[in-house]
Amino acid sequence: MSRAAGAIRSRVGVPLLFVAALASPAAAETPPEARAFLEHYHEDLGHLDRARDLLAAAAERQPDATVVTDLSRTWFLIGEFRARGDSERLAAYDRGREAGRRAVALAPRSESAHVWYALNSARWAETRGLMRALSVVPVLRQEAQTILSLNPASVEGHTLAGGLDAELPAMLGGDRARAEEHFRRALEADPRRTGTRLELARLYLATRRSADAQRELQRVVAEPAPSDMPYWVLRDAPRARALLTSLGVNPDAREAP
Repeated sequence: MSRAAGAIRSRVGVPLLFVAALASPAAAETPPEARAFLEHYHEDLGHLDRARDLLAAAAERQPDATVVTDLSRTWFLIGEFRARGDSERLAAYDRGREAGRRAVALAPRSESAHVWYALNSARWAETRGLMRALSVVPVLRQEAQTILSLNPASVEGHTLAGGLDAELPAMLGGDRARAEEHFRRALEADPRRTGTRLELARLYLATRRSADAQRELQRVVAEPAPSDMPYWVLRDAPRARALLTSLGVNPDAREAP
């Protein structure tokens, strides 16, 4: 996923493109069952509903940045994979956005909290339409800067910043050369982040570097151990295969040495 790129973008320029605990001796933790559901939701999308219920109950018992951040992530995934129609997607991203805002308030220096707040905000605005998508760009820029100030090597931060630079026109601050640099820095930190690699391939396609795009897409399809296995199964691999097919390339063909 990558969660910060593969699913996180808008066709109008909003891409889309993690945690500190409360200073409390009895700080809550994400329920192990919820963690397991989030690790295997590609096997049964109902796992997302079960994780949401467990996390919401835990957050109600004791608000904790880690739990609320995981709740924000879960709402995002529900919007991606469980929601039917724009109204359900809007509701899910809005709930995820609110959970992300709560997580940031609980832990202002939490990288994850800022990431999931940004991703839900971007998807919420994109689903609302063009003007909302454009209006959220300054928020996403600020969130990307905040994430990278907290962790200059953040995969999600570089993917988010790169997605914005790749999708926005120059008059709104887009810069494709800078986007490529962000994507490459993210992949240096995590070469198995298939969502980021997919965004790099899309950038190459937009700049007519078809051979480079084909190489990156084949790497996405052939990745043996994706950093985010569920998202790779449900989103990254199918998108990469579709793009390869559109290029006239057999998605099952091995990458040339």
